Amino acid sequence: METVAAMNNDSPYRPIALSLLHNMNAIEMRGITKRFGAVTANKGIHLTIQDKSIHAIVGENGAGKSTIMKILYGFYTADEGEIFVDGTLRAIRNPHDAIALGIGMVHQHFMLVPPMTVLENIILGAETTKVGRIDFEQAEASVQKLLDDFGFKLNLHEKVEDLSVGQQQRVEVVKALYRGARILILDEPTAVLTPPEVEEFFRILRGMRDQGKTIIIITHKLNEVLTLSDNITVMRDGQVVGHLVTAETNAAEIARLMVGRDVLLHIDKPAAQPHAVVLEAKQLQLQPNSEAISFNVQAGEIVGIAGVEGNGQTELIEIIAGLRKPIAGTFSVNGKSCSGLNARQIKELGVAHIPEDRHRRGLLLESDLTENSILGTHYRSPVAALMGMLNNVAAVTKSKRLIRDFDVRPANEALAAKVLSGGNQQKLIIGREFDIAPKLMLVSQPTRGVDIGAIEFIHRKLVELRDAGAAILLVSAELEEVLSLSDRVLVMYQGRIVGEVDPNQVRQEEIGLMMTGGK
Repeated sequence: METVAAMNNDSPYRPIALSLLHNMNAIEMRGITKRFGAVTANKGIHLTIQDKSIHAIVGENGAGKSTIMKILYGFYTADEGEIFVDGTLRAIRNPHDAIALGIGMVHQHFMLVPPMTVLENIILGAETTKVGRIDFEQAEASVQKLLDDFGFKLNLHEKVEDLSVGQQQRVEVVKALYRGARILILDEPTAVLTPPEVEEFFRILRGMRDQGKTIIIITHKLNEVLTLSDNITVMRDGQVVGHLVTAETNAAEIARLMVGRDVLLHIDKPAAQPHAVVLEAKQLQLQPNSEAISFNVQAGEIVGIAGVEGNGQTELIEIIAGLRKPIAGTFSVNGKSCSGLNARQIKELGVAHIPEDRHRRGLLLESDLTENSILGTHYRSPVAALMGMLNNVAAVTKSKRLIRDFDVRPANEALAAKVLSGGNQQKLIIGREFDIAPKLMLVSQPTRGVDIGAIEFIHRKLVELRDAGAAILLVSAELEEVLSLSDRVLVMYQGRIVGEVDPNQVRQEEIGLMMTGGK
């Protein structure tokens, strides 16, 4: 490879050299090992990414997917191993090294400055100047060419804080392209996108591949892997357990490699047996200028909310959880009015809450897993001791039980929550909320960023909770999840309920039309 790289333009072997380069792998990682203290996140990883392809890296939460890609991007330095880019051994010590080699990364949690415009965010840190000032005219022309070349639709002068989540993600992608990325790493790229946004985003990614880019996606959504990718690497417990050609595999095989056993890919549940009303909302107004809504959720049923994100689902769940006040109207839990009650008082009525934003609403990221395991119940026995003190032994015992029962990895209650992958953070929250044996469970985006094995586990737990007599109100951006789990589905649009459907009878096209304001 060094001989090929060294050949000059006058070499009689240059056509052969160009041919070799054309067929070269974009990335080759050999024997990569990464340790965090006593935890080995990657163990002797061998990974090859073909040039001009879409390559999926899949595995359970904690399998080491994000770690290996962060090593490629320079966030982490490998303890052992080598990285070859276009056939040449490279030292990638930090993201600047990666960017210089044409490697870009879009993280699951975006790194944008909300008050700044799209253009300002894209060029931030890579500004060109003219007479000592930022040359916005040249920058806008360059960025607009990228938008046109790859089919992005963005208003460069709009503030990022006014964009949808899907549009913000496109800003992140264009930001990487503006810095010269030809190898683009996407971490859970569809975790926060609606079905129409996913379809549009996939069209863009295919176009980028066809124009010579190499795309690496870290994901757990098998249907998207099979739809989008050319090749697949499967990881488990920090190691590669399979390299697959997408056209030659199926969801069952991928899931089996990921988890190490056969996985139930559909939700198997008996018919619901609803009885007493647990949650009743009367003329509840969620947003200014929206219509009031009235509905109920009974014990022994799962009521799903279908709708494009931003149409009142967040407000609805947070109002019932006591995190915000309604514009108007009332709601009750087991016949007790919740008007004027705060979040703790509502929790004392038997209400549990799995929030959509686990970082903002669900965890103290700097605190350890023991402290996070007792959030919201720290004032209850046996964790609460005399004179407001905590019973540390009881707290540690509880956290160890939740970590074991909900398969949180790494299984170390002394770790800070920020160290866990997103999916393992989610499992810790779910375990904590299930542990209070709720009468009403508010569930928002329960499987966002969660792997296939954990999804199966969470779905089974929700059905078991329903069958034990709890009422469950479910919000998910995954329409298939809403239709599969729910016994009844309410469709929301612009803060109002526009219909109720039977998930066993409705077609996805029909409910999709309702979600966008159609009849």
